[in-house]
Amino acid sequence: MFADKTMMSPWDRWYSTSCCLCCHVRTGTIILGVWYMLINAVVLLILLTALSDPEQYHLTSAELANDLDVMDDANMCIASAISLLMILICGMATYGAYKLRAAWIIPFFCYQIFDFALNTLVAVSIVVYPNTIQDYLQQLPDNFPYKEEVAALSNVYLVLIVLLFIGCILGFKAYLIACVWNCYRYVSGRGGSELLLYVTTDTTVLLPPYDDNMSVPPKRAPAPCTTATA
Repeated sequence: MFADKTMMSPWDRWYSTSCCLCCHVRTGTIILGVWYMLINAVVLLILLTALSDPEQYHLTSAELANDLDVMDDANMCIASAISLLMILICGMATYGAYKLRAAWIIPFFCYQIFDFALNTLVAVSIVVYPNTIQDYLQQLPDNFPYKEEVAALSNVYLVLIVLLFIGCILGFKAYLIACVWNCYRYVSGRGGSELLLYVTTDTTVLLPPYDDNMSVPPKRAPAPCTTATA
């Protein structure tokens, strides 16, 4: 038994059918997909409303040039398209987890990997260029809460706080990635087991007709054994 555990791959060691201590990975993936769909739907609604009435939401400013206004509108259109694509990907993951279609979960899993990689690059850039935090704080508006108190801290404390915050986010995202991956493995194994069960239960043995069985000549009986006499 100990040898089997040592020969087990890392993916098999972390494989589990439960998440959040009490929820099945399939249910967790469905909840996660619906949650992402709701968030992106709200973002898409805000973007579309802002594009329809930019003056109400202060998306443009009279100080900007016309070409910059066009670029702002283009960025809003791109953000709307991305939100619509995310709704489609999350819907595919929800449908795949509900209908036991493993291939439908792959796009959402790839998006999670991409998002995790981007957050990791942000953490690396903060470590390499710690002054970017101060530059970001200076770009915040003056009425931003606790701006002066945060800006008064040293770069070392700011980097540690930001890295701790990003580390918690990365840990949570990694846990969600593991849940979706376990759901994909569960759905894939469930689909393979159902296919094997269908093949084994649907297999029928074809016997020849009764007349053909009667027409086959019976086999000759073996010759009786004779005892050799000396």
